[in-house]
Formats: sequence, C-alpha cells, structure tokens
Amino acid sequence: MMLKDKVAVIYGAGGAIGGAVARAMADEGATLFLTGRRRAPLEAVAQDIVAAGGSAVAAEVDALDEQAVDGHLQSVTGQAGRVDISFNAVGFSDAQALGVSLLELDAERFAGPIAAYARSYFLTARLAARRMLANKAGVIMTVTALPARTGTTMNGGYGAAMAAKEALTRDLSAELAPHGIRVLSLRPHGIPETATMKNVHALKAAAMSYEQFQAYLAGTTHPRRAMALAEVAHVAAFMASDRASGMTGTNVNLTMGSIGD
Repeated sequence: MMLKDKVAVIYGAGGAIGGAVARAMADEGATLFLTGRRRAPLEAVAQDIVAAGGSAVAAEVDALDEQAVDGHLQSVTGQAGRVDISFNAVGFSDAQALGVSLLELDAERFAGPIAAYARSYFLTARLAARRMLANKAGVIMTVTALPARTGTTMNGGYGAAMAAKEALTRDLSAELAPHGIRVLSLRPHGIPETATMKNVHALKAAAMSYEQFQAYLAGTTHPRRAMALAEVAHVAAFMASDRASGMTGTNVNLTMGSIGD
C-alpha cells in the first residue's frame, strides 16, 4: 500500500471530493483525521473507512479559524505522533453571486471567495508545515478548478480564488521544498457528482436538463466523458505517496485535455 503508516488530515472531508480522497488514502493504508464544519457527513465518511478496515477519526473544525486548526493538529500529533499529509478540499459557496455579471457584482461579494479560499489553504498549509519541519518530510495538497486557468462567466470571484490557490501552491513549495515538504494542487475537470457542478447546473437549468448538462461537460474533454470522483481521489493518493517524490510546486492537470499546460 502506497500510504502505509502515513498520517493524513483532510479538511472538507464531508464533501464529495474530500470524502473520496479520504477513502482512497485509507485504502492505501493511511490513518485519517477528517475535519469539516458539520459532523454528520464526516462521521459517515469515517464509518465507511472503518467498516472497510481502515482508521479514521472525525472532528468539527472550521478551516477559517486559526486556533481551531492549530488545536486540532496539536491533537493529531498527540495521538499519531506526526502529520504526513495535509489535504485541503474545503469549499465555499455564495448562491447570490452565481449568475451575476461582474459588472453588476458587489465588490465585497466578489472578494469573499478569494479571501475565504486563500485563508483556509494558507492556514491549513502553514500550520501543518510547522509540524512537518521536524521530520523534514510531508505533503500539502489542495484542489483548484478550471476557472483558475480559463475564462468563465457568472462565477463571481471563484476563478480568481482558484488562481490565488495555485499561486500559493507555488510560493509554499518554493519555501518548503528545501525542507523536504512537497506542495501540490490538483486541478480536475468539472465533476457532476459535486455540489459545485450542481450549483453551476442550477444556472443553466432553464436551458438544459441535468443529463444534457453532463453531456455538455463531457463534450469539453478529449475522451468526451465527464470526470469521476474516483479518478481525482486515486491521483491524490498517488501524489501523496513517496512514488510522486519528484512532484512539487505545480498543479496536477486533471482537466482531461480541456486545458493544456
């Protein structure tokens, strides 16, 4: 197993991507510490992992609260001795910004997701890195999205927020890689199973059914199919493993050909 004896903390583990990544890492032998703002979905993921023979503990943690993140990591190191992997899959949504032209959008509403996504990633990465320095090893990862690299409409500040996370990945790697800590972003194509894509479809619902929307997503990829959660999760597990030791300071392109790097 690629992640045997590794200790992984997943932020946003109750969401579609965070939960899938947690399960994939557990399948590869990692011990999981799952966090999020709502306990019920976290417990569901933890129960799945334990039922499959893995190890997972759930805790309510607000990834925008520095003291809460720091206190949780202190608890993790107290129980497991260290942190090897920090994966940020935290999502923020603002329904009032979706479907609004940038020309009409309030500045505070535009800036909201940029501040939230960047703060969450910065806090979780920085506080995990401080624990990883002692062992001179660790992997810090997050999830971005297509709007980081391609123009989209009616998304508010989401595209700018994703671009900020990708820039932070490069900056963190430049500082941390000399100390043995790798930093990566995963940039998947739109995944129909996620809440984000369901919110996007809500904007298009008058023009197309959900089945038509999935076909639209598939039509923008080279293989002409939509991406599956499992594909992202399996890549995340590999990237967190020592087999991907040459990868840092970059965005793993999972756009299925939609964007070339």
